[in-house]
Parts: sequence; C-alpha cells; structure tokens
Amino acid sequence: MRVVSLCPSLTESVFRLGKGDELVGRTKFCVQPRDRVEVVPRVGGTKNPRIERIVELGADLVLMNEEENRREDADALRAAGIRVLSTFARDVAGAAASLREIGAAIGAGRRGEELAVEVEARAAEVAARARHRGLSRFVYLIWQDPWMAVAPGTYVDALLTLAGGMNVVPATENRYPQIDVATLHGAEAILLSSEPFPFSQKHLDEMAEETALPRERFRLVDGELLSWHGTRTLEGLVYAERLFA
Repeated sequence: MRVVSLCPSLTESVFRLGKGDELVGRTKFCVQPRDRVEVVPRVGGTKNPRIERIVELGADLVLMNEEENRREDADALRAAGIRVLSTFARDVAGAAASLREIGAAIGAGRRGEELAVEVEARAAEVAARARHRGLSRFVYLIWQDPWMAVAPGTYVDALLTLAGGMNVVPATENRYPQIDVATLHGAEAILLSSEPFPFSQKHLDEMAEETALPRERFRLVDGELLSWHGTRTLEGLVYAERLFA
C-alpha cells in the first residue's frame, strides 16, 4: 500500500505501527521520527498540500486530520479517486480509537489494537493517581499577541484534565479563544507551548512583567508531547502527569 500522511502526529504513528516503509508522502511539518522521515518526499503543508503531487505518487490512501487539514483538500483527493481517512481525536479515548482505525486501514490492525490497549491502560493509571491529588488550575497558551489558549473540547485540554489539571479557560464555541490577563490570574500554572507559537525562555520574564504575576507560575512545555495524538499519546500521558504531580 502507498500511503500519504498530511498530519505530523499521524505520520509518526504510521512509523510506530510498523508501516513507515509504505509512506510515499508527508507534509513539511511531519518531522518525526527524525531518523527515518527525511527520506519520505514532501507534498506541501497541512493547509496547502499539492494534490497533483499526491496523485503522481500513486497514493492508495491519504491520512488526514479534521482539525489540521482542510475539507476541500479531502474532497479534491476523493475526486481524484484516492481513499481518504480523516480522524479527529478530541481526547485520549479518541486517540486510542484512531490508532485502531488507522492500524486497520494500513494493514497493521493487530499492532494498532496493541497500542490502543496500551494507551487506555496508561490513561486509566494516570487518571487513578490524579484522583488522589488536588486539581491544578492551568492555562495552556498557544499564541502571543493576542494571547490564545486551549479551551475545553480540545485534545490538549482533555489530556491535561485527565492528568489532574483544571482548565480555567471557559468552554466556548471557539476552541482556541483569545484570553485576557484576568484569566491568567486565575491559574496556578500558565503553560507556554513550544508550538504553534515558539514560546521560549525570554517569554517567561516578559509575561511575568506584563501580567504582574510571579515568574514561577509560567512554565515552558513541549507542544509535541501535549498536542500530538496517536502513538505519541503514550508519552504525552506521562509528561502531563509530571506537570501536575
């Protein structure tokens, strides 16, 4: 089977499902696993894939994500006669389900089931330990100027909540709303993600000064571990628990 992946976390999952040799295309943002993915041809970005190139590569299946990719691109691929599998994990259970679905689609059903069961078992363990701790109020920032955060209904929120966090950003129709300084003041932990905005050490001092909050409330976190789902959920659960333990 000739597979193209248009989402970084799905590309990584294909390799960990044991089917990396069947990948014939990926986006420029698909950078994991670093020691293997570079040999896979690029077919554009997540929002602007080169449909004609994917057709030229003879893809049998294109893996997409409903949040990362555009519906019009999925429609164009289907119109070209290519099968498209689009998944959308909103929580850890959804990540396990997508592993089963993708595994079955690429001929790795047994491995997909094994990894899904491992995700579910680890999630249950992390959730059980979290119930014995007090909840940690958090904000997870993904952008600066304006400040944008994850709201309930997102995979990041679900992962951190399962691990013992309580998101102080209210649920809205916009899953990544703009927030103000008052919202930050309600959080014990303000998590600055490494992606999509590349928060770095300098932002810790800048935001502490701008908000008049103690610097120790601000913390740089790994966006790949907390926002990539699929097989990365296994490491994400461990990482999220350490943030609050």
